[in-house]
Amino acid sequence: MSERETMQYDVITVGAGPAGLAFAIRLKQLKPDLTVCVIEKASTIGAQILSGAVIEPEPLNELLPEWGANPPPICVPASKDEFWWLRDHERAMKSPITPPQMHNHGNFIVSLGALCAWLAPQAEALGVDVFPGFAAAEALIDDAGAVKGVRIGDMGVARDGSHKPGYTEGIDILAPITVLGEGCRGSISKQLIA
Repeated sequence: MSERETMQYDVITVGAGPAGLAFAIRLKQLKPDLTVCVIEKASTIGAQILSGAVIEPEPLNELLPEWGANPPPICVPASKDEFWWLRDHERAMKSPITPPQMHNHGNFIVSLGALCAWLAPQAEALGVDVFPGFAAAEALIDDAGAVKGVRIGDMGVARDGSHKPGYTEGIDILAPITVLGEGCRGSISKQLIA
Protein backbone atom coordinates (compact mmCIF):
# COMPACT_ATOMS: atom_id res chain seq x y z
CA MET A 1 0.00 0.00 0.00
CA SER A 2 1.34 3.44 -0.95
CA GLU A 3 2.10 6.16 1.56
CA ARG A 4 -0.63 8.80 1.75
CA GLU A 5 0.24 12.33 0.73
CA THR A 6 0.52 14.68 3.71
CA MET A 7 0.33 18.39 4.34
CA GLN A 8 1.83 19.96 7.48
CA TYR A 9 0.44 22.99 9.34
CA ASP A 10 0.83 24.51 12.78
CA VAL A 11 -2.95 24.53 13.29
CA ILE A 12 -5.84 22.82 11.50
CA THR A 13 -9.43 23.96 11.94
CA VAL A 14 -12.12 21.48 10.90
CA GLY A 15 -15.23 23.40 9.85
CA ALA A 16 -15.56 26.75 8.10
CA GLY A 17 -18.51 28.09 10.05
CA PRO A 18 -18.41 31.42 11.88
CA ALA A 19 -16.52 29.92 14.85
CA GLY A 20 -13.88 28.08 12.79
CA LEU A 21 -13.23 31.04 10.51
CA ALA A 22 -13.23 33.60 13.36
CA PHE A 23 -10.78 31.39 15.26
CA ALA A 24 -8.44 31.16 12.25
CA ILE A 25 -8.63 34.92 11.64
CA ARG A 26 -7.90 35.78 15.27
CA LEU A 27 -5.06 33.27 15.46
CA LYS A 28 -3.38 34.79 12.39
CA GLN A 29 -3.90 38.29 13.81
CA LEU A 30 -2.14 37.26 17.02
CA LYS A 31 0.49 34.92 15.50
CA PRO A 32 1.01 35.84 11.83
CA ASP A 33 3.91 33.39 11.42
CA LEU A 34 1.79 30.31 12.19
CA THR A 35 0.64 28.18 9.28
CA VAL A 36 -3.13 27.71 9.58
CA CYS A 37 -5.64 25.87 7.44
CA VAL A 38 -9.41 25.52 7.58
CA ILE A 39 -11.04 22.52 5.92
CA GLU A 40 -14.74 22.42 5.07
CA LYS A 41 -16.77 19.46 3.81
CA ALA A 42 -19.15 21.59 1.73
CA SER A 43 -18.12 22.29 -1.85
CA THR A 44 -18.32 26.03 -1.15
CA ILE A 45 -17.91 27.93 2.10
CA GLY A 46 -21.29 28.60 3.72
CA ALA A 47 -23.17 25.98 1.72
CA GLN A 48 -23.99 23.68 4.66
CA ILE A 49 -24.77 26.07 7.49
CA LEU A 50 -28.07 27.13 8.97
CA SER A 51 -29.65 29.89 6.96
CA GLY A 52 -30.34 33.01 8.98
CA ALA A 53 -29.56 34.54 12.35
CA VAL A 54 -29.53 37.72 14.33
CA ILE A 55 -26.02 38.57 15.49
CA GLU A 56 -24.60 41.08 17.91
CA PRO A 57 -21.95 43.19 16.15
CA GLU A 58 -19.52 43.54 19.08
CA PRO A 59 -17.55 40.32 18.42
CA LEU A 60 -17.28 41.19 14.73
CA ASN A 61 -16.22 44.75 15.66
CA GLU A 62 -13.40 43.29 17.77
CA LEU A 63 -12.35 40.71 15.17
CA LEU A 64 -12.50 42.96 12.09
CA PRO A 65 -12.96 46.60 13.17
CA GLU A 66 -13.45 47.87 9.60
CA TRP A 67 -16.08 45.25 8.67
CA GLY A 68 -18.87 47.85 8.42
CA ALA A 69 -17.17 49.53 5.45
CA ASN A 70 -17.53 46.31 3.44
CA PRO A 71 -20.18 44.17 5.22
CA PRO A 72 -21.34 40.71 4.19
CA PRO A 73 -23.83 40.82 1.29
CA ILE A 74 -26.86 39.90 3.40
CA CYS A 75 -26.54 41.98 6.56
CA VAL A 76 -29.46 44.19 7.60
CA PRO A 77 -29.80 46.16 10.84
CA ALA A 78 -32.66 44.80 12.98
CA SER A 79 -35.29 47.53 12.87
CA LYS A 80 -38.10 46.21 15.06
CA ASP A 81 -38.97 43.33 17.35
CA GLU A 82 -42.13 41.26 17.56
CA PHE A 83 -42.83 38.42 19.94
CA TRP A 84 -45.50 35.87 19.05
CA TRP A 85 -47.07 33.10 21.11
CA LEU A 86 -47.69 30.03 18.97
CA ARG A 87 -50.96 28.45 20.07
CA ASP A 88 -50.94 25.53 17.63
CA HIS A 89 -49.85 24.87 14.04
CA GLU A 90 -52.46 27.29 12.68
CA ARG A 91 -52.83 30.08 15.26
CA ALA A 92 -50.54 32.60 16.90
CA MET A 93 -51.02 35.67 19.05
CA LYS A 94 -48.77 38.74 19.01
CA SER A 95 -47.59 39.77 22.47
CA PRO A 96 -48.22 43.44 23.35
CA ILE A 97 -44.68 43.63 24.79
CA THR A 98 -41.40 42.06 23.77
CA PRO A 99 -39.43 40.46 26.61
CA PRO A 100 -36.22 42.48 27.28
CA GLN A 101 -33.92 39.57 26.35
CA MET A 102 -35.55 39.44 22.91
CA HIS A 103 -34.74 43.07 21.97
CA ASN A 104 -32.44 43.22 18.96
CA HIS A 105 -31.81 46.97 18.63
CA GLY A 106 -28.25 47.40 17.33
CA ASN A 107 -28.03 43.81 16.10
CA PHE A 108 -27.95 42.58 12.50
CA ILE A 109 -30.01 40.05 10.58
CA VAL A 110 -27.61 37.97 8.50
CA SER A 111 -27.43 34.96 6.26
CA LEU A 112 -24.91 32.73 8.00
CA GLY A 113 -23.99 31.21 4.64
CA ALA A 114 -23.22 34.67 3.25
CA LEU A 115 -21.38 35.61 6.46
CA CYS A 116 -19.13 32.53 6.18
CA ALA A 117 -18.55 33.12 2.47
CA TRP A 118 -17.54 36.69 3.40
CA LEU A 119 -15.30 35.63 6.31
CA ALA A 120 -13.32 33.09 4.24
CA PRO A 121 -11.56 35.70 2.05
CA GLN A 122 -10.87 37.77 5.19
CA ALA A 123 -9.06 34.74 6.58
CA GLU A 124 -7.24 34.09 3.30
CA ALA A 125 -6.05 37.71 3.18
CA LEU A 126 -4.27 37.03 6.48
CA GLY A 127 -2.61 33.90 5.07
CA VAL A 128 -5.05 31.19 6.19
CA ASP A 129 -5.42 28.34 3.69
CA VAL A 130 -9.16 27.63 3.30
CA PHE A 131 -10.07 24.35 1.62
CA PRO A 132 -13.74 23.76 0.75
CA GLY A 133 -14.74 20.32 -0.48
CA PHE A 134 -12.43 18.48 1.92
CA ALA A 135 -14.36 16.35 4.40
CA ALA A 136 -12.39 15.10 7.38
CA ALA A 137 -13.05 11.38 7.63
CA GLU A 138 -11.16 10.62 10.83
CA ALA A 139 -8.87 12.07 13.45
CA LEU A 140 -5.27 10.90 13.32
CA ILE A 141 -3.87 9.86 16.69
CA ASP A 142 -0.17 9.70 17.61
CA ASP A 143 1.53 7.05 19.77
CA ALA A 144 0.85 9.07 22.93
CA GLY A 145 -2.91 9.17 22.20
CA ALA A 146 -3.02 12.83 21.12
CA VAL A 147 -4.71 14.10 17.97
CA LYS A 148 -2.04 14.85 15.37
CA GLY A 149 -4.30 15.87 12.49
CA VAL A 150 -7.09 14.62 10.27
CA ARG A 151 -7.44 12.32 7.29
CA ILE A 152 -9.42 13.64 4.36
CA GLY A 153 -11.82 11.05 3.01
CA ASP A 154 -11.12 9.28 -0.26
CA MET A 155 -13.08 10.65 -3.23
CA GLY A 156 -14.60 8.58 -6.00
CA VAL A 157 -15.61 5.56 -3.93
CA ALA A 158 -18.75 3.67 -4.96
CA ARG A 159 -21.34 2.53 -2.42
CA ASP A 160 -19.97 -0.99 -2.56
CA GLY A 161 -16.46 0.30 -1.70
CA SER A 162 -15.02 -0.12 -5.19
CA HIS A 163 -13.07 2.69 -6.81
CA LYS A 164 -14.80 4.74 -9.49
CA PRO A 165 -12.80 6.02 -12.48
CA GLY A 166 -12.19 9.39 -10.73
CA TYR A 167 -10.93 7.81 -7.48
CA THR A 168 -8.55 9.98 -5.47
CA GLU A 169 -7.01 8.89 -2.18
CA GLY A 170 -7.54 11.37 0.64
CA ILE A 171 -4.59 13.14 2.19
CA ASP A 172 -3.47 13.45 5.80
CA ILE A 173 -3.29 16.97 7.17
CA LEU A 174 -0.99 17.04 10.18
CA ALA A 175 -0.60 19.66 12.89
CA PRO A 176 0.30 19.83 16.57
CA ILE A 177 -3.06 21.57 17.17
CA THR A 178 -6.38 20.49 15.65
CA VAL A 179 -9.44 22.62 16.42
CA LEU A 180 -12.88 21.14 15.82
CA GLY A 181 -15.48 23.66 14.70
CA GLU A 182 -17.69 21.11 12.98
CA GLY A 183 -21.02 22.20 14.37
CA CYS A 184 -23.59 20.16 16.26
CA ARG A 185 -23.28 17.05 14.08
CA GLY A 186 -19.53 16.87 13.75
CA SER A 187 -18.35 13.38 12.90
CA ILE A 188 -14.78 13.86 14.14
CA SER A 189 -16.04 15.28 17.43
CA LYS A 190 -18.38 12.28 17.83
CA GLN A 191 -15.50 9.87 17.15
CA LEU A 192 -13.27 11.54 19.74
CA ILE A 193 -16.02 11.76 22.37
CA ALA A 194 -16.76 8.04 21.91
